[in-house]
Order: sequence, then structure tokens, then C-alpha cells
Amino acid sequence: MAKKLIQGVVVKRLTVNCDERGRLMEMIRADDKELGNIKFGQVYMTTGYPGVVKAWHYHKKQTDHFVCVRGMMKVVLYDSRPDSPTKGLVNEFIIGEHSPFLIEIPNLVYHGFKCISENEAMVINYTTECYNYAEPDEYRLDPHTSEIPYNWARKDG
Repeated sequence: MAKKLIQGVVVKRLTVNCDERGRLMEMIRADDKELGNIKFGQVYMTTGYPGVVKAWHYHKKQTDHFVCVRGMMKVVLYDSRPDSPTKGLVNEFIIGEHSPFLIEIPNLVYHGFKCISENEAMVINYTTECYNYAEPDEYRLDPHTSEIPYNWARKDG
């Protein structure tokens, strides 16, 4: 878990309830007081194959809420907002089956993820805006750009 969070980022530990029938995990609720922006736009699923990086992008309007429900993901955020008190800060999170968290990613914060499990990992994203096919609210950089001070390589040691 990141020591200091980027301004506007919310991280919520999720509880998995298990019994002999299976599991249940609530991800997001309309009455959730921890989260800052739970306006409904859409919910979608995205996956990553082992070792694949899907980054960097941000949204001008949309807030994302990531939950990894299968496998493990390294989710990384970067604050490039000029007026932010956390400008230049990088947050790295390891989330998934073994570490169930929801990450609320505010607009204007770059984000991406890398599958770090042996099999395909799956993220459910609850967004505050619907995807606009004619004018997507996505602004991208190359995953290995020098504009963001982050190296996606595994950190051994």
C-alpha cells in the first residue's frame, strides 16, 4: 500500500465473505461514505495477460473505481496535475484475489496496470461516466514514457 496517497485517491479494503456455498464480496455501494464520487456511468470488465502493461491514461471527467476480481494486478497512479499538493507523486498498489481492495482514481490522474499473476487477471471498473465512442474521455501516453517517473519492471530483492 502506498505510504502517502495522491490527493483524491481513495483505497478501500474489501471483505470477502465465505461459506460452504462460495464467496460474496461487496465492491461498491450507493451509501458508501469512504468513496468520494459514486455517480453511476457504467461498469465494465477489462483483463490483462501475464506480464502485460496497460498504461498510461487519464480522464478529464471520469472517476474510475478498480477492483481486481481474478488474478493479481499492480495498479500504478501518477499525479501530474499542476495545482495538486501531491504533484509528481506515484502510488503503487498490488490488488487482486489475495489482496482485495477497491481503488478510486480521480479524474486527471494518470493510471495503468500490469498483470503480475501467472494467469490472466480481471479488473471490474465502475465509472462515473459512460464511454463516449465519438469523443472518448481518454488521454494517453506510452507505457514506458520518460514523462512519468515509473519503471514497470518487477522489483526483486
